[in-house]
Amino acid sequence: MREYGVSEQEACIELKKQVENAWKEINHELMFIETSKVVPMPVLMRSLNLTRVIDFLYKDGEDQYTHGGKNSKDGITSLLINPISLST
Repeated sequence: MREYGVSEQEACIELKKQVENAWKEINHELMFIETSKVVPMPVLMRSLNLTRVIDFLYKDGEDQYTHGGKNSKDGITSLLINPISLST
């Protein structure tokens, strides 16, 4: 922050933009992965799921891994105990 002369708030806003753009790029690449079978889909899904977990645990500048709270407990409960059915 000192190097570029920006405030902490400006740096956080920029970081959030970069994370959002990275998610867009990941989703875009996964949409077209069927055409190129360079890396097997199970390997890609493991990487994607790890990325999802990291995003969930460190969202909004909070460290839910070290300091787990109500948000992390509710998220894990909804995922594992009360999942949403995708079938119609």
